[in-house]
Amino acid sequence: MKRITYLLGFLFLAGIMTAGLVSCEVAQEDKFIGIQLWSVRGDMQADPEGTLQQLGEMGYSFIESADYRNGQFYGMAPADFRALVEANGMEFLSTHVYRPLPQEEDQWDETMEWWDEALDAHVAAGVPYCVVPTMDRSAFESIENLDKWVNYFNEIGRLAQNKGVRFGFHNHAIEFTEVEDVVAYDYMLENTDPELVFFQLDLYWIDQGGKDAIDYFRRYPGRFLMYHVKDHEEIGASGTMDFRPAFENAELAGMKYHIVEVEQYNYEPIESVRISLEYLQNADYVLPDYR
Repeated sequence: MKRITYLLGFLFLAGIMTAGLVSCEVAQEDKFIGIQLWSVRGDMQADPEGTLQQLGEMGYSFIESADYRNGQFYGMAPADFRALVEANGMEFLSTHVYRPLPQEEDQWDETMEWWDEALDAHVAAGVPYCVVPTMDRSAFESIENLDKWVNYFNEIGRLAQNKGVRFGFHNHAIEFTEVEDVVAYDYMLENTDPELVFFQLDLYWIDQGGKDAIDYFRRYPGRFLMYHVKDHEEIGASGTMDFRPAFENAELAGMKYHIVEVEQYNYEPIESVRISLEYLQNADYVLPDYR
């Protein structure tokens, strides 16, 4: 009887050890996923230290900031903000920064001086990517106006390139409307210099604009360095967004980084971004790293 008991005990322990080895072999690798801090803007204003700590602990790999002002990020010197991000296990990879197109010729030099200072702050923070998140609606009133913005982006991109920073543009739905029988987004892609301007494609807003992301990847391969992964609320909450095709065509798109953005919430923002991260971590079509 003792022999049988010992044998059963041995088999039980061996089973646990074997299960443990199998579990280790199939354990999910952490994925390199970013968070746009606009998603937790209230939390960042109230408690940036605590918010970044929570984002790092829940598993985000990098951040994209949404608060650049007067040479600072969230009221901190560039190097100090970077240090805070890194202390919480994340990278300071990208920013959203906006300065409208100067309307008068004599405002051009002042505007470009502003960009010069802003890009110097990026260099000081070691941030490799700077993205403009919107355009004034007047851009869509005529091709002439749209062309001014295209030229503006090319000039910012040239200035950024000279400083070792890459410059990009983030869409909403309006860019997929027609301006004088031309889709504005198409015009932007065709008239910005690929060496100077990349595109950060918001997967939700292109869907809302009635266009197909894969069609754009085929027509403009390699232009979409980043995705904003967004849903109506938390990622996956609407049940209408199919992110699989975009991720399965990441190489065609040129995508290297994908970033969670949440703007409408069913929960507190910090919980909404946690749910969104878990959705992508558990999605079988999202690879661990696209770099």
